[in-house]
Amino acid sequence: MEVDIQLSSGIDKEQTYQELIPQLEAYFSGEDDFIANLANLSAILQEAFDFLWTGFYIWKFDELVLGPFQGPMACTRIQSGKGVCGTAFEKGETLIVPDVDKFPGHIACSVLSRSEIVVPMIKNGEAIGVLDIDSSELDHFDEIDAKYLEQIVALLLNSSN
Repeated sequence: MEVDIQLSSGIDKEQTYQELIPQLEAYFSGEDDFIANLANLSAILQEAFDFLWTGFYIWKFDELVLGPFQGPMACTRIQSGKGVCGTAFEKGETLIVPDVDKFPGHIACSVLSRSEIVVPMIKNGEAIGVLDIDSSELDHFDEIDAKYLEQIVALLLNSSN
């Protein structure tokens, strides 16, 4: 299946998400492989927003294990409750961290990361992983990102096996 995401230039972040979501719905309706969807979604988000790092951690063998991503090398394994990813996973809620240096127990996978948002992936009431996005800018993420990234993760989980 060809993936061709088209976004208007000169639009704000919320408009970008609004244009992106129906295109992701169409893409996900044609592909049900979970790993393929994780890989393409990380690339699509990275390209649309030019984040420092965009990717997934999958819950395997009692830890979060690195999945498909775009950006610099990353931590390979994260314990539940550790760092931003492990905390979001354990709590089952989206975390927005305006300054990662001020987050207790932050795991510095890249010294370039300044702010972060982590959205847990919850399927059938069970956390199965997280979407993790880092920015090289302080205070990059807000409730607009949380709202739309949660919708995108829900689309992903509803379409994949």
